[in-house]
Amino acid sequence: MNNPLSDKYSEEQNRTLVEKSLNGDRKAIEALIHLHQPFIYNVAWKMVHDPNDALDLTQETLLKVITKLSQFNFKSAFRTWLYRIVVNEFLQTKRRKGAQRFSSFEDYGAKLDSIPNPDLNEEEYITFQELSREMQIKCMSGMLMCLTREQRLIYIIGDTFGANHHIGAEIFDLTPPNFRVKLHRARKELYNFMNNKCGLVNQNNPCRCPKKTKALKEMGALDENNLQFNISYKNKIALYVAPRYEETAQLFEEKYTELYREHPTKEDFSTETIVSEILKDDNLLKYFK
Repeated sequence: MNNPLSDKYSEEQNRTLVEKSLNGDRKAIEALIHLHQPFIYNVAWKMVHDPNDALDLTQETLLKVITKLSQFNFKSAFRTWLYRIVVNEFLQTKRRKGAQRFSSFEDYGAKLDSIPNPDLNEEEYITFQELSREMQIKCMSGMLMCLTREQRLIYIIGDTFGANHHIGAEIFDLTPPNFRVKLHRARKELYNFMNNKCGLVNQNNPCRCPKKTKALKEMGALDENNLQFNISYKNKIALYVAPRYEETAQLFEEKYTELYREHPTKEDFSTETIVSEILKDDNLLKYFK
């Protein structure tokens, strides 16, 4: 997966594909979508908590990008133009079913506390290892949902996917100091909750993932045959992020960021997805004639 918000971004490659697309080159349109679809999807996945909702949001956003592509005037970086559309779509989209289950950190904390912590023997620790990883990612995804939409998206882009403050400020149409302030506030709310609740961060906390996993499996809330987060993807977010933490390390322990960057990414999209649907839609392709 290409991270277009990293230092490895190629403006020349994107501009070439845009120029060819606007001249009616379907292969260029396909290449442009393939280039950005995985990253947009993985941001959406963390944004809306549900993989199916993320796919819908990705498709809606890319359709908006395609229909507006002729408005790109080549005066700004394509990355800035594109991801401002992505940010606007993600912030303005209808409230998805995944988001409706979360209202506040207080409510979410109460729900976590209500889940029993049954004892586990050594064999059960081994048996629930994979399912426990699913529970961890699902739980941390739920924590993100307790942030406001703007806070969530700023944290995902700024910390999880490692966009520097200048790039973050550009795509959110903010000044770099303002972007840093908003990112700091999102970090503070998320990290305060994790310090008080998450056993992965603070060993003094009562929440223990393997025990919660056993309880949730017995309640029917977790099923190893229906994993949504800990699916067998080969790559992790950390592979696409520059190995530096900048101000994160100065303000908070790196552990929090590392935990989110260890989450899996999805890159293998079936052939019958957004690309093929767009290329078969003559009403959309008229924008490039």
